[in-house]
Amino acid sequence: MIRTKPIQDMSSISELIMDQAFDSRVQRYRSSFLYRGIPNEEYHLRTSLQRNCKDKQKEVEKCILRNFTKYAATDDPQLKESLWRQMIIGQHHGLPTRLLDWTYSPLIGLHFATSGEDLFEMDKHNCVIWKIDIEELNKLLPMKYQEILNRENAFLFTMDMLEEVVSDVDQYDDELGKDSMVLIEPPSIDQRIINQYSYFSIIPNKIADIEKFLEDKTSNTVKYVINKELRWRVRDMLDHMNMNERIMYPGLDGLSTWLKRHYFVK
Repeated sequence: MIRTKPIQDMSSISELIMDQAFDSRVQRYRSSFLYRGIPNEEYHLRTSLQRNCKDKQKEVEKCILRNFTKYAATDDPQLKESLWRQMIIGQHHGLPTRLLDWTYSPLIGLHFATSGEDLFEMDKHNCVIWKIDIEELNKLLPMKYQEILNRENAFLFTMDMLEEVVSDVDQYDDELGKDSMVLIEPPSIDQRIINQYSYFSIIPNKIADIEKFLEDKTSNTVKYVINKELRWRVRDMLDHMNMNERIMYPGLDGLSTWLKRHYFVK
């Protein structure tokens, strides 16, 4: 089930940001949620492979990864050794893949919900924050996947952990079917991945509709719909808190994008 929660005021934003529970195992406050910010309520949860290749995903995915590895291996020789590395590095550089980006930080989710589009459109439509429960999704995994997580005392797969259980995309699709998806932590290949607190879900080929999967298989998924009239208020708060492109995209490009918005005249 997907619960839809409208956000009309800043107090609701504060509740979203501070959503942690006391974990008696460690006697600390922790969160088991991942977030994804989307700048337009009308956009759906779709991978770049789904958007780019539509019903030809299965036929062209291996071609995309093979050619990416062929040309990119001079920069990263390890690409030849891991299918999952090909996907993660490719996704990081804009390659169409079956990965969907998430973040552990609700603030970073809010950043992506209030950025990345024409500034004149900011108050024209609502934006969205999706929230999924890591532990809930892990319980849907086949037992051999759960055993790896339990053995490592982990909530998320690393590339090495996933390679241990599956290294072939067809096997992955067969084993997970329509019933589950792996959540993976990417290697810290650059400051951007680190600063964005990035994670990915690896969408099996048989899950054609991610939102239907979450509706049918989960109970803790939440879709926060932020009122368009609140977007500039949230955006200015995030910039004040240094949650902006200057941090998310270290370098001159990120700096320039942040300054462009900072000095934007409405």
